Amino acid sequence: MKELEKKLLNSSFSHIYVEKEAFGYPLTKKILEKFPNSKIIELDTYKEIFSKGNQNFIMQKKSPKLILAVKKENYLYEGAKVCENFGNDNFYYTSSVINCIYNCEYCYLQGVYTSANIVIFVNIEDCFHEIEKILQEKSMYICISYDTDLLALEGITGLVEQWYDFVSKNCNLKIELRTKSSSIKALKNLKPLDNFILAWTLSPENFAVEHEKGAVSLEQRLKATKEMLEKGWKVRICFDPVIYIENFEKEYGELVKRTFNELVSENILDVSIGTFRISKEYLKRMRKYRENSEILSYPFFCEEGVYSYYPQHIKKMIDFMKEETGKYIEDEKIFI
Repeated sequence: MKELEKKLLNSSFSHIYVEKEAFGYPLTKKILEKFPNSKIIELDTYKEIFSKGNQNFIMQKKSPKLILAVKKENYLYEGAKVCENFGNDNFYYTSSVINCIYNCEYCYLQGVYTSANIVIFVNIEDCFHEIEKILQEKSMYICISYDTDLLALEGITGLVEQWYDFVSKNCNLKIELRTKSSSIKALKNLKPLDNFILAWTLSPENFAVEHEKGAVSLEQRLKATKEMLEKGWKVRICFDPVIYIENFEKEYGELVKRTFNELVSENILDVSIGTFRISKEYLKRMRKYRENSEILSYPFFCEEGVYSYYPQHIKKMIDFMKEETGKYIEDEKIFI
């Protein structure tokens, strides 16, 4: 387990809030056993803590609390229009955890939620039952690490292994696990599956250090990616979000070159390229929290309630990234 995760286990979760109903679930017991020194506080509903007013997301990031809850509804959501479906029909996402242990400056979660505390829904089996009902009628493609980084929390939750067991029994289900983590211990001894995709988000080295606080380095991400590729896993590379920074072409050009110098391009499933985009309302809240952020202070263009770079700027960024990536990967494997 990496340094940040060790720190969380040792200090950050000094208080754990648990819904009364959640005490009856095996996952609750498993998690609480990992924190014998934490103070346990019983709740009727997680929203008593998570949704209360006058919270500061950035301040809470310094010492997030853990909340164990039972999800009662909305196990699945239809995939967002701003997200790529990679040619898959019936695109959904699901949230078995709310919030992430990393502190990326540009993360949309700080625009969605007022609280940075981490909510783990302990009744994953109910989500699986909901999926099984839909699978009786059609195939599904689900992003399972949407509101969090599930792999980074695997040492606490074990949810990735549960998803692995579930998808291994359902050939008409395909899942994507997106991550910035290098904590692949739980996956190393598992047999690769054609319908389980590991997707690593990669950023220029200096940018990652400065703006993706807590996340592992580019070197560590590439090392983990390479190891899983060599074991035969389906691996997606995500240059997304691409963010306009000083010396953009130099920094991102070096990122692409380094990525494909270290990885065997023929073994990569596909590559995702996308520029930074964010809901108007989310950006408003994010700017309030991070008044000095150069990334968020950029004079974006707004269209249909979504902020991004101006169209001509996006074209220039995408064209550059596609050209650089195209030196190593065939066009049909590149998704914009």
